[in-house]
Amino acid sequence: MSPVSTAQHGAVSVITVDNPPVNALSQAVRAGLVSGIEAAEANDACEAVIIICAGRTFIAGADIKEFGKPPLEPFLPDVVARIEACEKPVIAAIHGTALGGGFEVALGCHYRIALASAAIGLPEVNLGLLPGASGTQRLPRLIGAEKALDVMLTGKPVKAPLARDYGAIDEIADGDDLEAAAVSFATQCIARGPRRIRDMEVARVDAAMFDATRKKIASRTRGLISPEKIIVAVELATKTDFDAGCAAERELFLECMASPQSSGLRHAFFAERGVAKVPGVSKDTPKRDIAKLAVIGAGTMGAGIAYSGLTTGLEVTLLDNNQDALARGEKTIRELYAGGVQRGKLAEADMRAGLGRLNTSQDYDDIADADMVIEAVIENMAVKKEVFAALDKVVRKGAILASNTSTLSVDDIASATSRPQDVIGLHFFSPAHIMRLLEIVRGQETAADVIATSIGLAKRLGKIGVVVGNCFGFVGNRMLYSYGRENQLLLLEGAAPEYIDKTLYDWGMAMGPNAVGDLAGLDVGYYTRKERTDRPDDPRFYRVADVLVEMGRFGQKTGKGTYLYEDGSRKPVPDPEVNALIRAEAEKLGVEQRDITEQEIIERCIYGLVVEGARILEEGIASRSGDIDVVWMNGYGFPRHRGGPMHYADSVGLDKVYARVCEFTERFGSMYWEPPALLKELAESNRKFSDL
Repeated sequence: MSPVSTAQHGAVSVITVDNPPVNALSQAVRAGLVSGIEAAEANDACEAVIIICAGRTFIAGADIKEFGKPPLEPFLPDVVARIEACEKPVIAAIHGTALGGGFEVALGCHYRIALASAAIGLPEVNLGLLPGASGTQRLPRLIGAEKALDVMLTGKPVKAPLARDYGAIDEIADGDDLEAAAVSFATQCIARGPRRIRDMEVARVDAAMFDATRKKIASRTRGLISPEKIIVAVELATKTDFDAGCAAERELFLECMASPQSSGLRHAFFAERGVAKVPGVSKDTPKRDIAKLAVIGAGTMGAGIAYSGLTTGLEVTLLDNNQDALARGEKTIRELYAGGVQRGKLAEADMRAGLGRLNTSQDYDDIADADMVIEAVIENMAVKKEVFAALDKVVRKGAILASNTSTLSVDDIASATSRPQDVIGLHFFSPAHIMRLLEIVRGQETAADVIATSIGLAKRLGKIGVVVGNCFGFVGNRMLYSYGRENQLLLLEGAAPEYIDKTLYDWGMAMGPNAVGDLAGLDVGYYTRKERTDRPDDPRFYRVADVLVEMGRFGQKTGKGTYLYEDGSRKPVPDPEVNALIRAEAEKLGVEQRDITEQEIIERCIYGLVVEGARILEEGIASRSGDIDVVWMNGYGFPRHRGGPMHYADSVGLDKVYARVCEFTERFGSMYWEPPALLKELAESNRKFSDL
């Protein structure tokens, strides 16, 4: 049965796309649209045509099932051109979202009507692409080059009323009956006849605007190729005719599609969709109701978690045994709300309502009826066990008891209670109200409905919840030790902190590891390492960081860490004293300093991640390599266009990665560089992590 059907309403033919769940532009939909237009054109009773969609949305974009496969005719640019060429006026009737290729179909129509709740957009930049079905040539002709660039370079949807102000939508439908409104609008368009965007002139624009746009987006799009190609395509729309612009657009699109960057960004898209599939947890797994949340610990993390809960409508009790800490935590929450209102992100009424749901307490009895408790105290097992033992005595049965631990065993924490099935790890990342990642750590006895509820909570909080297994550091921080370890060893071997940081930043990391350490606080990692019972017998292991902490150099908060921070500035300044200290420590340890290439820095730090990631997969701590990639892209600043460490290794070729790891084993020993059996197996069988 075709996903495209046609019905006649007087003089108006209505072509309906019904391809659930989002009316994606599959081959059958593309072919159906062409057939529908041709049939309407041949129908003497038809004087106007409407393209509308069933279900919850207009065409929301390409069919992801066709990604990576050979394209099938009719190709989308040809479909859009055929719609526009129709001799009778064609009207797009939009509800939900018209995104990407879906909006390009709407741009091929002669007129556009939408519900007020609808949105349009061209988000291809998020996949390392540019609109490839004439979007870069049509939208500037319709709304001007500057606004068109903003729509394409941000990739953000534009609500219908604003899109009408731009000129991208002609009419906002009254009420909710879109089809009736579209038929009425179509009868008005009959007299007007077709209005083809291809025939419009692009409004004159100062050529300096394009360079200004490049400068404006430079930091946000660092290292990416598709934003520049979008600018080039739109600039061409102002200088050349429509057909030449479309031909150039197609070449630029195909260059982007074939690039490693688009491959990485498309992998990121699919990997983030895939994390919801968790072994042992199905769509039918029941979820527990969460209306009342308690947060233990009123520090920066606890306050951020509490604020996140409040903004999603939860009743939240913030508990701390220190009244001053509790007052600071409440002040932090109020400041977060005030900042949201000031920036226009929140309404004052929402702030008042949220603060009205906030309670503070020093008494565990006040959280006895909580549906979920999230502990956010210091990273110390004895302290955490004490908290969970107290919760076990007070909090009602059936409540979920969660720990925000970043490294410690959830099973050990659960052992302090009589209900390990209700205990789970919820590792938020700082700042908790901003960072998208939430590591959901399942213990040996964590119940499936507790996991399902935690996944639901992550979604409610606007976060990406990744379910991982229980070990020291879980996925993210366990791998971070490998990354940080190589950074620390490279320091001893002669690479200056700023050289390492610049190399990895230029490669795409959000920050270099030494700058990150200073930002987070070197003392945090120091005390976490003290909790480890499996520290390697290696005096070089985090030696520089340990010495700096023991000197009182904690990072930005003390004005000194690996770098200097002058007059309260957050800008790192290289410190000759630290460089001298590193040389002295290297001499004590018998480490010979040498010149180190950028390639070695990148390979040792990134392949260190890959090696540990392979071990994590071997042990079943992560369900799939994509989960590891999602953790690192969303929690640790790994460049999204490289797709995460495991995808990056796949793109390099596991045979090449394995060969380099073997070289490192020979040079540096097997303590850190013993190749995992999984890496060896995949490399020798010419397979990828994504094949698992």
